[in-house]
Amino acid sequence: MVVGDHGQVVYRAAFGWRSSGGAREPLRADDIFDLASLTKVIATTTATMQLVEQGRLELDRPVADYWPAFAANGKAAITVRQLLTHTSGLPPDLDLSTAWSGQQSGLDRAARIRPLGAPGTRFLYSDVNFIVLGALVEKVTGEPLDGYARRRIFEPLAMADTAFRPPRGSLARVVATDREEGELRWGEVQDPTAHRMDGVAGHAGLFSTGDDLARFVRMLLGHGELDGARVLAPETVALMTSPQALPGGFRRGLGWDMTSPYSTAFDAAFGPASFGHTGYTGCSLWIDPGSGRFLIILTSRLDPDGHGDAKALRVSLAQLVGPAAGPPGVVRVSGGPR
Repeated sequence: MVVGDHGQVVYRAAFGWRSSGGAREPLRADDIFDLASLTKVIATTTATMQLVEQGRLELDRPVADYWPAFAANGKAAITVRQLLTHTSGLPPDLDLSTAWSGQQSGLDRAARIRPLGAPGTRFLYSDVNFIVLGALVEKVTGEPLDGYARRRIFEPLAMADTAFRPPRGSLARVVATDREEGELRWGEVQDPTAHRMDGVAGHAGLFSTGDDLARFVRMLLGHGELDGARVLAPETVALMTSPQALPGGFRRGLGWDMTSPYSTAFDAAFGPASFGHTGYTGCSLWIDPGSGRFLIILTSRLDPDGHGDAKALRVSLAQLVGPAAGPPGVVRVSGGPR
């Protein structure tokens, strides 16, 4: 876990083990985790908003204007904003009931998929929304999502351990995720759809460390800039993290969560101006821009049997760290196993 206050890291520590099987190696604070749906906000939302800022994408323009094949089966009216806010009407995931593989196969299925309802009528969290956004990044820039994110987000922010498909030189620090056919999975994305899409998709596939995520959060708290590197304009950060009007009484920014069924561990503890996101592997981050306080939790809850639960941990830590809990108290920065 990494805790920040007034935009600076004040607590950094690791607990437990890198894996449940084999040699019991203590987890270290610089180990690398499968971020699952944190991919949506760290890579895909940031890339999308950079393109909005540049005028290469428009939030209220139909997705089909940029990707004509996406208009199939009643999707011609879905906008970029509706993808970012999960109000597109698209189903939660691609069909995995039949065998398919390859990134292009996934995108072809996303282009053909049928919505479950009219756009703008309800909030329905959907990985497909961000698979499509990842495709838009590639179609508008001519670069694959992983290459674009590395060049325009990770490298400028010196996020050296953040990548889709971790390089072989980093595998010794990657935390085991779950078991696949009886073998511990190391360094390959756990999400079944992203796995079929060769590990690079707009909704999942990113790996990172607490240290790198803290740099990303500090960039947001710095209104789009960190250590002289500007990734987003201040106006873009403000827009991205402002509540959008959603059906059902939910509050979300563009890409970012605020008040929804996925944020209950954090929104009450951190207050109404806070925002963040969670991931299926047990990872999460939450940010309060008013106090500059943030909480990053990286876990591998699916190792070994796929049934671990990080919810109680999230609630406890949010209540300890969130602004509503008062000052963070005695703080410690530690890089070793705890």
